[in-house]
Formats: sequence, C-alpha cells, structure tokens
Amino acid sequence: MPDITRRRALTAAAAVAATASVVTLAAPAASAAGHDHTAPTSFDEVYKGRRIQGRPASGGGHHHEHGGGYEVFVDGVQLHVMRNADGSWISVVSHYDPVATPRAAARAAVDELQGAPLLPFPAN
Repeated sequence: MPDITRRRALTAAAAVAATASVVTLAAPAASAAGHDHTAPTSFDEVYKGRRIQGRPASGGGHHHEHGGGYEVFVDGVQLHVMRNADGSWISVVSHYDPVATPRAAARAAVDELQGAPLLPFPAN
C-alpha cells in the first residue's frame, strides 16, 4: 500500500470541504424553492370587523400558480396572494411588505384597506 503523501492528504481534505460546502449551500436553496413541504394551515376569523379566510386552493387557475395552491378571502372576495422564493407571502394589496403567512397577508391587507372594500382582481 503506497504511503499517503502530504499532497494527497490536502487534496482529499479540500475535496471533503468542498462537498460539505455544496451540501450546506444547496439545502437552503431547495427549501426556498418551495420544497420544504410546509403548507400553511386553514384559517377563518374576524379581524378588525372583516372576515378573513384562507385554505388550500380547491381549483386551478392563476392563483394556484403563484399562491402555492393556497387561496385567501377578505369578506368573501379573493385576495390574490403569492409565495416568494424565501417562503414569505405578499398580496396585491400589500405587495411590497412580505409577511410570514397567508393569515398575516390577509391581516396586512385589511390594515391597508382601512375599511374600503376589496375589489375583485380580474384574472387575465
């Protein structure tokens, strides 16, 4: 059996370190891409006098593509939501203020609407 040289030992150590780095960097990317398999739970509550609801999407359509298969309603009108790559959520009402859950997106929309009705968003 040949003696291990310093060069071979350093090369092997570098290869192990590089492999560990790739695995460490790839794990968050896979999670951010929506592969974390954590679906938000359904909710139905009254927030500041407005009924907000959220549940897994029942049908196909535009909301299904961006909302991760989840739909949100404010007083029975659909609030279009979208899940970002980092797992946060935004809506058409509070597009520049990402939040952690669809429930938080519904509450942020109610806050932003300040009592105004949510108008249906035309799906193109």
